[in-house]
Amino acid sequence: MRALHRNRLPQIDGTQFLTDSGLETTLIFLEGIDLPSFASYPLLDSAEGRQTLRTYFERHLAIAADHGLGFILESPTWRASRDWGRDLGHAPSDLARLNRRAIELLAEVRREASAVSPIVISGNVGPRGDGYQPDTAMSADEAEAFHAEQVGWFVETEADMVSAFTISTVNEGVGFVRAATEAGMPAVLSYTTETDGRLPDGTPLGEALERTDMLTGGAAAYYMVNCAHPDHFRAALESDAGWLNRIWGVRANASRLSHAELDEAEELDPGNPAELGQDYARLKRMLPNLRVYGGCCGTDHRHIEAMADCCFQAHAA
Repeated sequence: MRALHRNRLPQIDGTQFLTDSGLETTLIFLEGIDLPSFASYPLLDSAEGRQTLRTYFERHLAIAADHGLGFILESPTWRASRDWGRDLGHAPSDLARLNRRAIELLAEVRREASAVSPIVISGNVGPRGDGYQPDTAMSADEAEAFHAEQVGWFVETEADMVSAFTISTVNEGVGFVRAATEAGMPAVLSYTTETDGRLPDGTPLGEALERTDMLTGGAAAYYMVNCAHPDHFRAALESDAGWLNRIWGVRANASRLSHAELDEAEELDPGNPAELGQDYARLKRMLPNLRVYGGCCGTDHRHIEAMADCCFQAHAA
């Protein structure tokens, strides 16, 4: 089977999409599954783990079906890169197999989800280091070389695109976009912000997007913001700057805690799903091209349903 949408993402045509919520926090705190280093990809190595992932995605797809929206399936591979894999005892050959298996699972889910269309499959890439802080200093060239390996594993699969999430420095973002472009994969880049609306390295969000576009020739299909509560970055959006048109998706945290506070938290802070849904309705009014709605830390299917209810009308029963 070949990728369905790699040549033209339906997001480009303005189709509205849901995506999933905080996969790792859901599995750890709500389902009691141990995920060392916050890595969900090892679940792909067992039938039980694959069923857990399938059930998680199907729960979210049902919400998209209820609201007549498309869906983006993000592979559970945020930690499935060389450095994190080494720490978890996986050689590059293991990681190549597991990244491909992740897309195979999502392709099966897509084929069975007849009530939702379109469904886009994204190969999910995470930061080389801790996404909460710029702790892995790389040049753009070094970042390109690093991320090219995982992006390359996705090329020969049914993945329609690749997406990098929780990126904390412009150099790493630029390197990822260049790696994806070189591989011929549509690239989506999601930066994270601190409570002041700046990247963890101190770069203002708008400057980060403008610099990334300048250094990559505008090669990213679009940008997203993730792993921050809307209160943390909303003020950065209060302008009429052109870069706002480049933000097409948000995957916010349920909690208003800072990254440092989340790191220390021993219990999940799920926030208020209904309130977060209203936050997304406000973001929809502020971002003219917002078309991908999902969650990050602390969110689950309840938050996604609240977003859909606040931003789109559900189909009549």
